[in-house]
Amino acid sequence: MSCFFGKNIKLLRKRRGRTQDDVAFSLGLKRSTLSGYENGVAQPGLEVLVNFSRHFNVSIDTLVKTDLGALLESQLSQLERGCDVFLTGSKLRVLATTVDRDNEENIELVSEKAKAGYRAGFADPEFIRVLPTFQMPFLSRQKKYRTFQVSGDSMLPIADGSWVTCEFVQNWQLIRNRHAYVIHTLDDGVVFKVVENRLKEEGKLTLHSLNPAYEPYDVHVNDIREVWKFVNYISNVMPDGDTPYQELSRQVNRLRSDVENLKRRQ
Repeated sequence: MSCFFGKNIKLLRKRRGRTQDDVAFSLGLKRSTLSGYENGVAQPGLEVLVNFSRHFNVSIDTLVKTDLGALLESQLSQLERGCDVFLTGSKLRVLATTVDRDNEENIELVSEKAKAGYRAGFADPEFIRVLPTFQMPFLSRQKKYRTFQVSGDSMLPIADGSWVTCEFVQNWQLIRNRHAYVIHTLDDGVVFKVVENRLKEEGKLTLHSLNPAYEPYDVHVNDIREVWKFVNYISNVMPDGDTPYQELSRQVNRLRSDVENLKRRQ
């Protein structure tokens, strides 16, 4: 753990005019524990790092790796307004990858079984190296692609077990609304959703399913590890031509349920 963490949280706390008691209470810590972090005699775990990151709206990478005391006042002010380069996606994100015999980047396959390992090993070259690989000659050689196996019915008509190929997104500010992405998150691992980009305004993405039976939910930028833009998918399941009628039926059933609930309240 870099020595910058303790110095940084102390600096950010003081700039907000907060006491150790104030911050410790907000984070559910003992004041002595917070003091230990600030003085460098105690090291926080991942969950605590995430809580500090959310509290100060500064990425874990910045809290740990950057000496905030060396920044200009204008840079600190910008950081405190939520303009952390790690959060906005403007800082380089190092991606573990593999190449073939011709030094062309492979497309790695992340199967359903491999997702659990990918959650922790996505940045580990040794883990990425053992994933199966292949090539798609019609894709650009100037971009990085990876293929993920999807599970469940939240993105119908893309069926359970389909293989979704995606392009790596370096700058998260370029995430486009109403487009599909694979989002690698701290809590949920790999998820495939239609995205609403609210990073600039609220520091989060809203993730939507194609299947209306699933409610949208938000993911804070600090919980995101990777973003991959949907390119195409491969499936051995023929799309169901009755899907629009099934959707209409679900909507009618939901309306009936809502009417029944209203009647019971009267």
